[in-house]
Amino acid sequence: MPNPRSAALTAVFLVMATLSSHTADAAASGRADTLESLRREASKARDQLEKATGQMKSRQKDLAASQLKLRGTLKDLAGAEAELNRIREPLARLANSSYQQSGAAGSMSIFGGGDPGQALRSTADVTLLARSQQALVDRADELQDRRKRLASTAQDLQSRNAVEQTRLQQEVDGLKNKSAELTKQLNAMLDKLAVSRQRRLELGCDKSLVADARKFPNGLIPAKYLCALPQKGGHKLRADAALAFYKLNAAYKRRFGRDMCVRDAYRSLSEQHAVYASRPGFAAVPGTSNHGKGQALDLCGGVQNSGSLQFNWMEAHAGTYGWIHPAWAYSSPFEPWHWEYGTENE
Repeated sequence: MPNPRSAALTAVFLVMATLSSHTADAAASGRADTLESLRREASKARDQLEKATGQMKSRQKDLAASQLKLRGTLKDLAGAEAELNRIREPLARLANSSYQQSGAAGSMSIFGGGDPGQALRSTADVTLLARSQQALVDRADELQDRRKRLASTAQDLQSRNAVEQTRLQQEVDGLKNKSAELTKQLNAMLDKLAVSRQRRLELGCDKSLVADARKFPNGLIPAKYLCALPQKGGHKLRADAALAFYKLNAAYKRRFGRDMCVRDAYRSLSEQHAVYASRPGFAAVPGTSNHGKGQALDLCGGVQNSGSLQFNWMEAHAGTYGWIHPAWAYSSPFEPWHWEYGTENE
């Protein structure tokens, strides 16, 4: 006959186990929701920073154009000043000559005594001098007005540019502060959640960037469409390849106790040219390498040696994570270190 006490204890245990399971599921669900919320916030922050950066660059272009206009204005102003300085001496000489004409008292001397012919000649001389002087005076007045306008324009441009430079610097500082604050907040949330390094990398690598990355020519993918690898050296891959590599790297680390050794990953077009120049006929023609698509790796740490423990492990396990050692790399040329993500399926 069953023991009622044992049956009761069993029932209590089952209820507690069920509740514990529901609690764990709820906690896991809450954790996933928090991580997804974190991803959304990071993506939102990225979009905001990209928009603000675009506006800042537009302001920089406007400021550069205004500075160019200011330089042209100052150059014109210097030219007006130089021309005004050149005509000051002729003006002074003409003025002095008009006062030193012998027997002439201006145009009124024709009505005075003395030789009428001399008076007429004197009057003609004075008239000619007056006309020449008037032309110089008019030009001097024109230059003075131009100088004033240019000086006013230059002063206005300098003031506006100074204000714009201050505003631009404030925007730059604002972007820096915002980025730093967001980084601090996101890291704090990650620390609070005790998120692993791999999860951090995954959260920072948005798979939606893959479609945009494919639009760019080989070797010309902008950095923002690539994801960083945990290894030192600043290596990057296309988002889908990077996400698969994080998992491959974690499995490798569980087996060998260390991260995979990466010698090369995404390779820009200029880098492809440099490699081809050093290994013509062996390296891929620049613009055709899968390194330029962000989906190829050159590995070290033992993997580069065919038949090594590390190479054999890669052959056995890399395919699980979408990575392959392409057929050509076994013979033409023989490159045991070269691995690619999904290329034979694309």
